Amino acid sequence: MRLIMSITDSDFFGGEPLFLDYVSRHASRGVLINEDRQVAMMEMSSLNLYKLPGGGLEEGEDRETAFLRELKEETGFDAVILLELGYMDEHKYRNQYMQRSYCYIAKVASEQGTAALTEDEILLGLRLKWMSLEDAIVQVKYSIRHCDEYSEMFMLRRDLAILELASRLLDENITG
Repeated sequence: MRLIMSITDSDFFGGEPLFLDYVSRHASRGVLINEDRQVAMMEMSSLNLYKLPGGGLEEGEDRETAFLRELKEETGFDAVILLELGYMDEHKYRNQYMQRSYCYIAKVASEQGTAALTEDEILLGLRLKWMSLEDAIVQVKYSIRHCDEYSEMFMLRRDLAILELASRLLDENITG
């Protein structure tokens, strides 16, 4: 799997990039598309922003299984992975925390079931919103311009890069 991008404090605050040499958390996330080529975005109403579905790997779980599990838990849909995009590293030097996210594109493979949100996700007001890929990119860019919370800045920058890469790859598959 190839590195898509490393995000560091310097992306937001300038200065030399500082990289952590260990992974604090492994996660899987990405783009889920439906038959209308809309993207599943997770609205976090308490924070007034959108994120891609995904989350941490559980003990002994491989990254593809984790992605499909997270999609089912957050959206209620079973899915099939179409493409492996690569991985992204978030070097949160201020927090001494590095997250590696394995990124994919998947398509809906079932009727919607019931989402299984955690208590924290319910408190954040997490809910599924379908939108065009272009609108998802616009929403995340808007959130980036209005975000001043440290961890959310990393999350938004990561998700924007995933959406932009997915947009290019999906366009190539349709037009190429």
